[in-house]
Amino acid sequence: MAWCAAARTFHMPAIDVGSLCSRAPLAVGIGCISLAGANFRRSGPSPPFASLGISTDAATPVLKEAVQTDKAPAALGPYSQAIKANNMLFMSGVLGLVPETGKFVSDSIEEQTEQVLKNMGEILKASGASYASVVKTTIMLADLKDFKKVNEIYAKYFPAPAPARSTYQVAALPLDARIEIECIATLQ
Repeated sequence: MAWCAAARTFHMPAIDVGSLCSRAPLAVGIGCISLAGANFRRSGPSPPFASLGISTDAATPVLKEAVQTDKAPAALGPYSQAIKANNMLFMSGVLGLVPETGKFVSDSIEEQTEQVLKNMGEILKASGASYASVVKTTIMLADLKDFKKVNEIYAKYFPAPAPARSTYQVAALPLDARIEIECIATLQ
């Protein structure tokens, strides 16, 4: 390890991630690794954080996998329908679009909610998960006055215990949707 005071950067030698994972908990973030319980010591002032790059060659284990199904609407931009990572599924926001047409099922909040939840079910199935494995949802509504109607439909899809949930009214949704739902699920 080397500390460069002029550039205020902290350089670390290459680390074998495979052997590291067997010795210490590992949390992966964008562009850095956080080593829980790691103790980096050196003389002099300490840097505010350490950044460590990971090789992406073929020998490195896959940390994330995109999920894609034609049975749910395609992503509207540079994102995945869902990502599998570390036995978890992170689903992007889903709209009430009919997969075959790319158009909303209707303007009705009830029908859009049903279609959103059907689309989510297809993505869950494509990833090997189900409604029962969902641990957290986030609902975004164009109008919070639709909260009660959405709850009635939502309750039919998620068995007890229901997932943790946040619901927000937002200024606008893609394509002027009335509702968008995203979720996090566990994978077996």
